[in-house]
Amino acid sequence: MIETLNGYHETVNFRDRPLFRLYHNVEATDYPPHWHSNMEIIMPLKNWYLVEMKDRSYELHEGDIALISSCTIHHLHAPDSGERLILQPDYSLISNLPELSSYMTLLSPAILITKDKDPDIEPRLRSLMLEIEKEYQSKTPLAGASIYSMLIEMLVTIGRKYCSSADSMDVSRSKQQEYAEKFTNVCSYIGEHFAEDLSLEEIAKRSGFSKYHFARLFKQFTGKTFYRYVNMKRIENAEKLLSEPSASITEIAIRSGFSSPPAFVRMFKLIKGYTPTEFKRMKA
Repeated sequence: MIETLNGYHETVNFRDRPLFRLYHNVEATDYPPHWHSNMEIIMPLKNWYLVEMKDRSYELHEGDIALISSCTIHHLHAPDSGERLILQPDYSLISNLPELSSYMTLLSPAILITKDKDPDIEPRLRSLMLEIEKEYQSKTPLAGASIYSMLIEMLVTIGRKYCSSADSMDVSRSKQQEYAEKFTNVCSYIGEHFAEDLSLEEIAKRSGFSKYHFARLFKQFTGKTFYRYVNMKRIENAEKLLSEPSASITEIAIRSGFSSPPAFVRMFKLIKGYTPTEFKRMKA
């Protein structure tokens, strides 16, 4: 299944359809640790499949769905026989939708959807994956657009289930929709301005809250502190820049919004579990 591997870095070849690659994988093959700039969605059709990362693993059974975030090092283990769908969409499809991109940050590095844990959304997600395979193999006009629409529905469904929302915020029912819109806009703003010197005080003021009230509501809405979320967006950007052979650690730190290379290295290690230099070496 892995066609082009340079060190740990897999380049996904979009040959059959622009912006999408889907495998109906039947190989009884384990794949070594690797990463790619695209997210990956895996659904076993027969038998199990195992996804392992640095600090966690996910055992998938028939109908379960794993969503692996972009730039996440993982390796895959297969049984002696089995089938699974593996979908790799181009990340630009998601990054061009700021609201969705903000929610995907909260699902990093991966999430597992199962029949037992997610009976409210698993049947629909499984159906969408099967429909995506049909469209992918078809020669129907606008098949690519149809796949994109189903992918977005999948991600919205998962995001609404697993990302904290206004329902969990300590506000009155009448304020929930208003606050949901405000904090969705805040996350989108951070996604566009993460490289700037963002402060809790400044963003709270822009949103019409006191600093302490904003900090509490932001944590309730996203499940992350304000600065944790900002740094996650900065690290997402840094991961992409680390793929550029000529980019230095200092340059990447500055372009990603960090005050200094040491601050960048510390935060990268805290969030990813390895240093930027180690990540860059994996690409070599």
